[in-house]
Amino acid sequence: MNPIYSNLFEPFTFPSGVTIDNRVVMAPMTTNSAFENGMVTTDEHNYYKRRATGLGAVITSCAQVMENGKFAGSFSAASDNRIESLSKLAKTIQHTGSKAILQIFHVGRMGTSTTLRGEQPVSASAIPALRETAEMPRALSDEEVKELVKAFGEATRRAIQAGFDGVELHGANTYLIQQFFSPHSNRREDHWGGTLEKRMNFPLAVIEAAKQAIKTYADKPFILGYRISPEEMEKPGITLEDTIQLLTKLKDQHLDYIHVSVGSMMQQSMREKSLEKPIIQFIQEKIGQEIPIIGVGLIQTPSDALEALELGIPLVAIGRELIVEPDWIKKVKEGKEETIRVEIDPHNRTDLMIPDEMWEYISSKPGWVPIAKN
Repeated sequence: MNPIYSNLFEPFTFPSGVTIDNRVVMAPMTTNSAFENGMVTTDEHNYYKRRATGLGAVITSCAQVMENGKFAGSFSAASDNRIESLSKLAKTIQHTGSKAILQIFHVGRMGTSTTLRGEQPVSASAIPALRETAEMPRALSDEEVKELVKAFGEATRRAIQAGFDGVELHGANTYLIQQFFSPHSNRREDHWGGTLEKRMNFPLAVIEAAKQAIKTYADKPFILGYRISPEEMEKPGITLEDTIQLLTKLKDQHLDYIHVSVGSMMQQSMREKSLEKPIIQFIQEKIGQEIPIIGVGLIQTPSDALEALELGIPLVAIGRELIVEPDWIKKVKEGKEETIRVEIDPHNRTDLMIPDEMWEYISSKPGWVPIAKN
């Protein structure tokens, strides 16, 4: 191994006491490939097994906590009869030596009535997303919101019973937890909305439900992480100042990490043009001494990963590059970083173990991952 990359291979211990072997984790990316009932497919097992070896941890694609919270091809953690399927996925990842973290979510207004078998999507308020195909969601009642909070706790229990090493609460990427925090999607005037502080009540309640499940059911240290998208372009939308206020609350919730979801690790603010530093660095400086930060976004080379750590964050997540190069961490460790692939050769699909549905998604998004032209 080139000694300049040694920092990537230092062990890290989360506040809960769970230790991972190095500072590189696999970012959550949907495979679009679960069975319609949310069970994990053989293709997905092969996909994770091909990529997990040598990583500190793998954060899975998101699993819905209620059946009205899914998108096509997502995992399910919405009922006890999914535990066995989830357990097999946890073992697939752990057999490689990596820790397995299940990301849990509810799709909210980003769902479709087609995927939900005719059921109308739900959200904090009856405000559709700003996209051409968005459907009008139904506003959740107070009682339904409380049931959703319980559902996140139950999904955490199932992750524990399935043998995962942790869960990540998906409060990012426009899904339901973010929808409750966003002033665009949340126009409520009750306990769950109306002010910035009240828009925090749902994510804080979800965290508390997950913590109680861990306290009740986990017999060993268990990771609890939270993923955020720090800004929205919608007006009104989440501002960086809103996010800092939320993070100020979250850092006192005994979480193991905050996973900051941005398009590029070095991305600056979309809204605060006067902020002349990457958002991830700004967040690290604000709260990073009190809670670990995971950074993600267009990390391709080990030099990219090292540059991210030099911002002060302790952990980096690699996503699309692991689709292209499943042996990324192995090649860096063996000093073969010059052989790291940076684009997909379609002839290598069998070796890459990319499920058909995921391949179709990749192929339909030019540039999402580089694909070599034959």
